[in-house]
Amino acid sequence: MPLTPPPLALYVHLPWCVRKCPYCDFNSHAVKGETPYADYIDALIRDLEFDLPLVWGRTVHSVFFGGGTPSLFAPEFIDDFMQRASARLRIAPDAEVTLETNPGTVEHGPFKGYLAAGVNRLSFGVQSFDDGCLQRLGRIHSSGDVERAIQSARDAGYDNFNIDLMCALPGQDMAMALHDVERALAFSPTHLSHYELTLEPNTAFAARPPEGLPSHDDAADIQDACHARLKAAGFQHYETSAFAQPGRACQHNLNYWQFGDYLGIGAGAHGKITSGAEQHVLRRWKHKHPTQWMAHAGTEAAIGGDEILSEARLPFDFMLNALRLTEGFSIDLFQKRTGLPLSVIAPALKQAVDTGGLLVDASHVTPTPQGRRFLNDILALFI
Repeated sequence: MPLTPPPLALYVHLPWCVRKCPYCDFNSHAVKGETPYADYIDALIRDLEFDLPLVWGRTVHSVFFGGGTPSLFAPEFIDDFMQRASARLRIAPDAEVTLETNPGTVEHGPFKGYLAAGVNRLSFGVQSFDDGCLQRLGRIHSSGDVERAIQSARDAGYDNFNIDLMCALPGQDMAMALHDVERALAFSPTHLSHYELTLEPNTAFAARPPEGLPSHDDAADIQDACHARLKAAGFQHYETSAFAQPGRACQHNLNYWQFGDYLGIGAGAHGKITSGAEQHVLRRWKHKHPTQWMAHAGTEAAIGGDEILSEARLPFDFMLNALRLTEGFSIDLFQKRTGLPLSVIAPALKQAVDTGGLLVDASHVTPTPQGRRFLNDILALFI
């Protein structure tokens, strides 16, 4: 089956934070001195222009400002970017446009300004409503800041927002984790991300693990109980760590998990682009450090690397995304996104079925609860 370009998204990386959290392994950098916000927006436009030939004529269906703390950029900078990007790239009139924001009052601008700039969805990095847990996580906001920020967004006209929550935190027990979920539900978010704290390599927590972490079994019990509460509240568990009210799944992230395409611009941004003309899938990433990236944005020197995915690699990359979806994927989607026949993954699918990790019928592949819990074991079959 020939490769045809799938839906296209735009990811915009805004790399600065007030302070780097000890658990964070994202490409983020603490603000030091005067931050060159306007210069960075100019560099983003140069980066976008350089990548445009990869997606001539295609429509962008979602835009995501990630970080870092994107809400450090005042609304006028986001507006400037959106206007200039829209002049160069076809952005659908109903495109979902998400901005990640920190609830700390010093880290976001007036929400009415973001709404006027075209941002129609917010994602609040709450993590916990317990002030002790927040301090142990190195967060600079309080539970009171969360309440004020969400109310401010509502007053500005936002009715579509996500709350990020973490569980299995230092000093957190089952009752505390469930209380966090209840506090989040009280705000009536359309979407809630809920995931366990992990000690990622090259983070402060990996080098110096915090005291009071729950055991592995306790962490699993906490997560199961919280997920059960979210389902009872009417949220659909549509992805490993994502819950949404009916019809309110994050379209940008859903595009990732369905192996859609996305341009990635900004320091350290990653992209994936399918070329129908050349019949290949390209992954491109940019240099991570903001100063280095800004100096070269709009030239080949800003590119950290390009990789054309081999036929042998495509199945694993597809599964790495699609098996995060609780409903799995259609066989037709696999063939469209990779251009490969089902026969190339048939042996791995059989092994996964035999071990109880997947359910496979004539048209669909679905991970079982066991398969979702031991996803890495299933993915290893497709390498």
